[in-house]
Amino acid sequence: MKLGIERLLEEAALRKPLLGRRVALLAHPASVTRALSHSLDALASIASLRLTAAFGPQHGLRGDKQYNMVESADYVDPLHRIPVFSLYGSVRRPTAAMMDTFDVLLVDLQDLGCRIYTFITTLRYVLEAAAQARKAVWVLDRPNPAGRPVEGLTLRPGWESFVGAGALPMRHGLTMGELAHWFVRTLRLDVEFAVIRMQDWRPEEPPGFGWPLLERSWVNPSPNAPNLSMARCYAGTVMLEGTTLSEGRGTTRPLELLGAPDLEVETLLREMRALAPAWLQGCRLRPCWFEPTFNKHLGSLCSGFQVHVEDSEHYRHESFRPWRLIALAFKALRRLRPEYPLWADFPYEYEFNRRPIDLINGSEVLRTWVDDPHANPADLEALATADEAAWQAERQLLLLY
Repeated sequence: MKLGIERLLEEAALRKPLLGRRVALLAHPASVTRALSHSLDALASIASLRLTAAFGPQHGLRGDKQYNMVESADYVDPLHRIPVFSLYGSVRRPTAAMMDTFDVLLVDLQDLGCRIYTFITTLRYVLEAAAQARKAVWVLDRPNPAGRPVEGLTLRPGWESFVGAGALPMRHGLTMGELAHWFVRTLRLDVEFAVIRMQDWRPEEPPGFGWPLLERSWVNPSPNAPNLSMARCYAGTVMLEGTTLSEGRGTTRPLELLGAPDLEVETLLREMRALAPAWLQGCRLRPCWFEPTFNKHLGSLCSGFQVHVEDSEHYRHESFRPWRLIALAFKALRRLRPEYPLWADFPYEYEFNRRPIDLINGSEVLRTWVDDPHANPADLEALATADEAAWQAERQLLLLY
């Protein structure tokens, strides 16, 4: 298969509309070619392209910040001598001065297929800025490593944030190019816009189901996204960031783990199986112990479980539903220990007045369901199924592959 960046580099006809125009690139550490050259370096090697600026999203163009709410500064690239502007520093949206440095912005960002991943919001913001400044945006498309499955509640009106770019379910099943089409259409943006499509991307095929496993090296798009297993689990395990439970940050398997020092994991797993056994399908849960070296429960031995989705014996792509899995863990814990201090209460992505778990889920619906002693899995299933069906119908108009 070929990525959008590779087609642009190889096909002169695709580059022809860029001749004579100032070009900028929005990218991050996983913006690499098959040969593992960073997209900025690869584009700079094309003599006919006039690169005048670059932009970095959260965690930076080259990857300089480990955790959330740690900002990056602007700088001048030491090799290419062009300005590199941070869209996770003093601003989240590009300023007029930044927009004045280019005519066409190339967006080459590896997504994880989850609404909360902030690169989606950055994509929205640059499309809106380009429409206002009469600039062009080209998305160089990349695979969605979580594939085409759709899962989760749709973000409710009024709950938009930097981790909630719009009315998407948690697992949207689109590529960045397809998401860009959705933003342009739903926001009614009058913008010069194009997608350089991938060639021969087959998201339904095993073993990768979206990620070209064995064909491509995995490069972390953010520091705690170390492998395909994390990408598959992320639409569920990211909710742990809104709780007092550890999501495995500070270990070598972040966002594949759930745990806490005071958790009775075998009892929790039994309760989960009793409540909704179908929500545990498609993966294997292995009880384990781990000690985070940073973040929540630093230096404390945690009891918990790891979600295994890496082998063909245990992983079933279509039946694995990580959002339901982690929601079920919350519900089981609340039933077993009603007074457990589950929900975190700290600023999350610079939001100070709304609970992190609600920002992550795009409404109060999930938290309310967990805390309601009379609510059961069938209640959440009915809400989620309706949202998922509506999104499945809406996204049919967006699919490019």
